[in-house]
Amino acid sequence: MKRIIGAAAATAATTSIAFAGGIDRSGQNVGIIFEQGNYAEFSFGHVSPTVSGFGAGTAPSLVTPTPGQASGNMSPDYTLFGFGYKHEFSEKLSFALIFDQPFGADVDYAATTTYFARGSTAEADSNAVTGLVRYKFNENFSVHGGLRYQSFAAKATVPFVGGYTANGEKDYGIGYVAGVAYERPDIALRVALTYSSEIHHELSTFETGGFTGTTTTRVDTPQSVNLDFQTGIAADTLLFGSIRWVDWSDFAIAPFGFNAATGGALVSYDNDTVTYNLGVGRRFNENWSGAISVGYEKENGGFSSNLGPTDGNFSIGLGGTYTSGPIKVTGGVRYIKIGNAQTQLGGSGVAASNFDGNKAVAVGLKVGYSF
Repeated sequence: MKRIIGAAAATAATTSIAFAGGIDRSGQNVGIIFEQGNYAEFSFGHVSPTVSGFGAGTAPSLVTPTPGQASGNMSPDYTLFGFGYKHEFSEKLSFALIFDQPFGADVDYAATTTYFARGSTAEADSNAVTGLVRYKFNENFSVHGGLRYQSFAAKATVPFVGGYTANGEKDYGIGYVAGVAYERPDIALRVALTYSSEIHHELSTFETGGFTGTTTTRVDTPQSVNLDFQTGIAADTLLFGSIRWVDWSDFAIAPFGFNAATGGALVSYDNDTVTYNLGVGRRFNENWSGAISVGYEKENGGFSSNLGPTDGNFSIGLGGTYTSGPIKVTGGVRYIKIGNAQTQLGGSGVAASNFDGNKAVAVGLKVGYSF
């Protein structure tokens, strides 16, 4: 029962952090360390956002746009990959190796519009490998922890700021992970608390537009805390959920030239984010189980970056798991209603654009093998 319904709970993890706050993407999940025995998995996710807005102060017109009006969809589709391997040395000691893409951003304002940010593009990419060790004191209590080795790179083109461009080369950094868990196997109860440290990067950045040259841009990917839980609530039925806090208020990408020209950052956030997910999993028979879950991240208000004009979200996800012997295949789909946002120019405090009515659809697939 625990293995099959636990697979249904994985449906939420397949797509739940697909469009979270900041540039969060994977959610830095460490659930593989709790799998039984030796286990390996591969995951794939694809997200299709629609994020568009209009210049503030004028009536929107999609037929005949005028300067400062329709932006068009500025958020391209993106794909995520993940891999995990867990090895159980004994009843008490186990190890997991996890590859994910924890942070990322893709921005592409069409150059063919008359919107003020037309032609602006931005990319941020990261890859991380995490090595975790888990030690079980007894049937109920365990601790887990390890190191995370991460790469980060970013680049941007912002024509409306003096033809500005920046290319931040890939840099590598190391952080750590630490956590504790409580379990009651008789009722499939598990509560796990996991802390991930910030990771420091120094990107060699070549800029043009106003200032031209190479400097070092400091980027610290944020610290976070994940609280994950599950418990049986009836025969073959599991309640599961998560709460994720991320310290986005201390995050910024502010290359020297851009900061000198605008007094601000390419990307920064005024508030931390807390993302909630809650769902129910149900086993239908020996092979099939399913799950439904909802997610929520509140809107913080204020102004958002022109390179990230979203604020909060609400989502609902459906999925299922097929288990056959040592193999389990989990698939899921999630609809995300993206929160409304306003942007400004140069810290003016006046709305430059309004983004509302936006959405995203995420699909995910995970294949696991126990041995």
